[in-house]
Amino acid sequence: MRRRRTIAAAAFVGTVALGVGLGVWASADGDGGRSGGAARTSSSGTAKGSDPAGPSPTPTRSYPMSQAPRTIPAVRSHTPARGPGWRPAHGERVVLSDPELADEGRLIAGELGLSYAGEKDDVRPGDVRLALSGDEGGDPESYSMTVRGGRVNISGPADAGVFYGTRTLKQEVHGGGSAPEGVVRDQPAKPRRGFMLDIARKPFTASWIEERVRELGDLKFNELGLHFSDDQGFRIQSTSHPEVVSRDHLTKAQVKRIVDLAASRHITVVPEIDSPGHLGAVVAAHPDLQLRNAQGVAARGAVDISKPGAAAVVDDLLNEYAGLFPGAQWHLGGDEYRALAVADPAASYPQLAAAARQEYGPGGTVADLATGWLNDRADTVRAHDRTMRAWNDGFLRGASDQPAKDLQVAYWTGKEIGARQPVEYLSAGRKVLNYNDEFLYYVLGQPQTFVYPTGQRIYERWNPRVLRGTTAVPARYDGQILGGSFAVWCDLANSQTQDQVAAGIRMPLRATIQKLWDPGAPSLSWAEFRQLADKLG
Repeated sequence: MRRRRTIAAAAFVGTVALGVGLGVWASADGDGGRSGGAARTSSSGTAKGSDPAGPSPTPTRSYPMSQAPRTIPAVRSHTPARGPGWRPAHGERVVLSDPELADEGRLIAGELGLSYAGEKDDVRPGDVRLALSGDEGGDPESYSMTVRGGRVNISGPADAGVFYGTRTLKQEVHGGGSAPEGVVRDQPAKPRRGFMLDIARKPFTASWIEERVRELGDLKFNELGLHFSDDQGFRIQSTSHPEVVSRDHLTKAQVKRIVDLAASRHITVVPEIDSPGHLGAVVAAHPDLQLRNAQGVAARGAVDISKPGAAAVVDDLLNEYAGLFPGAQWHLGGDEYRALAVADPAASYPQLAAAARQEYGPGGTVADLATGWLNDRADTVRAHDRTMRAWNDGFLRGASDQPAKDLQVAYWTGKEIGARQPVEYLSAGRKVLNYNDEFLYYVLGQPQTFVYPTGQRIYERWNPRVLRGTTAVPARYDGQILGGSFAVWCDLANSQTQDQVAAGIRMPLRATIQKLWDPGAPSLSWAEFRQLADKLG
């Protein structure tokens, strides 16, 4: 069932103005250039109708072969043709062959200043027609767009692909005024194309997040990750545990609007309640659940996983938010548990060692107990029919209890104790998502060894197989790498305003989507790509 809101025709006022401004196509034909005829004169230069000898032959305008559209991400294939292309004009229509595409039709009509006509069988000059291709076995995110005879036809196996076709059309018009004649055939290389935002450490306004959703949709991203629970805050309203929620937070109504807007752009919102570490906001309200070492020193942000109450609180929250985030993807976290960041976890945290022996026998370890925690939280989320991921340092080496086989690896670092190369996960058959912290981590304030990533470095040196450092894993594993995500972390929250963050991530986002859509060497230089981004807005 589609959980998407209808988009009002005026949803994008600035682009509507663009469409209206392009509504009059100045042409020597006086017919918008779509008839292909030149201004009709006799061979002697006398206007047609003034020659008493009768009409003279009408010359045909010749057009150069069309050029491939310039878009971000670049289209995968364009078959050129001769013709005037297509420009939006006042009074022209967006029509549908399938009523399921109403949301896509209304959105692009509003953006280009066209009339939304709904489902129609007739054909008129200037029409933009959206259709489902009926290719049930095709990539649901693929599409074809044909510009011919003064009309545009966009079709795909599913509404997602048709939506991406409308994004290409919008960029073509915005960047060059027209869609070039010919046929675009396009699809992404990777099925998961994400942007992750840490709203726990730094609260972002709902309107700012909604603006990012619109930006992500136009760039053909399909995931928005929200990391909303950490040591510094818990940023979404809760009914099961209101005591853990920070003063500055999003209401559930605001989150629902974000989720609905994202769905209308074919973006899945992926929630993350990280555990058993990064739960400082929870332990602040439940100090009895905080992990303490043998000397009684509290471990920042960590819950004591030997206490049943810790699991109960986290499961309550997971179950509650499953209703707020209906998308198929879920992030369990699992990283940087303080008990596993010491040389001898059993000596430092004897209560965890005792609980591990009780659960797993005399050889049970703290790593076993932490893996069991992750698997138990996976059981909770799996009951809501979600596909789950966890940070790679939550997949612990040497544990007799292994992480559930359906857990996907969100690979971000190789800095943890006992760090493993990405190939170790891939050779075990795991599916992996690329969050490479050397390319894709925008960490506010640049703490530790982090530096703000540049679009140029991503564009020229990264691709989805570069999971750790700067070295790509062998090509035989490419099919197991589902995609990746650019991430904003707010460790030093006041280092930048949210507007500065938006400006800082603008080109890295565009470089990231280019390489997720097509990992090959780009045809444009970085300077050309940057110039194109400025032109497209």
